[in-house]
Amino acid sequence: MSELAGKVALITGASKGIGAATAIVLAAKGVKVALCARSLDSLQALADDINADGGEAVAIACDVSKYDDVVAATQKCLSAFGSLDILVNNAGLIDPISTIADSDPEAWVQVADVNYKGVYFGLRAALPIMLEQGSGTIINISSGAATGALEGWSHYCSSKAAVLSLTKCTHVEYGDKGITVIGLSPGTVATAMQISIKASGINPVSQLDPSVHIPADWPARAVAWLCTEEAKEFSGTDFSLKSDEGRRRIGLID
Repeated sequence: MSELAGKVALITGASKGIGAATAIVLAAKGVKVALCARSLDSLQALADDINADGGEAVAIACDVSKYDDVVAATQKCLSAFGSLDILVNNAGLIDPISTIADSDPEAWVQVADVNYKGVYFGLRAALPIMLEQGSGTIINISSGAATGALEGWSHYCSSKAAVLSLTKCTHVEYGDKGITVIGLSPGTVATAMQISIKASGINPVSQLDPSVHIPADWPARAVAWLCTEEAKEFSGTDFSLKSDEGRRRIGLID
């Protein structure tokens, strides 16, 4: 029996990529999953598949750039499953990729709204619930871009740096109150985001051969492991999947 069995997780950006893979992995471990994304179409299909396989899932329409949407999503999660034990702040954007002088201000700010404010909104909505319960785990999907600078990615790099800071601040404020918060830096993952990056032709990441990108299942399995007692030592930090040591801790490689 998985130590996660019976817990409840809310996952943002759950309709595809890392979010969808995380939902499948957690559900297989007995976690009840509340799936959030802006569109219900593919989200409901994923929830139906999980339920058909014996899991428990609900689909919730939610735009993480809108605080009221995020609060409503947490309340729907509570109504469906009675608790909120795990929050996976996964929703994120990188398009449009552009240098600062050529960037579209509205599009740039939209990325910040989702990547940065969306994480804060998730924290703000979930923390009071978790504090009342006396426990909770929050996984913020981070990036190596949080501590680096890449041409064309000013919106992405700066928003992920902000997320890392939120991870640290949340740990300082609530680490002694039963809350575990960890950032996951997965490296390059074979998702639709890589298609946009490749097409941009900007910076070295766009030149990578597709074969080097890890499958979405890897960060999903990392999220599941980071929700266990064994991973609590990483609270307040970003855990990297780019190193063999990190991959070995999770059991991705021997």
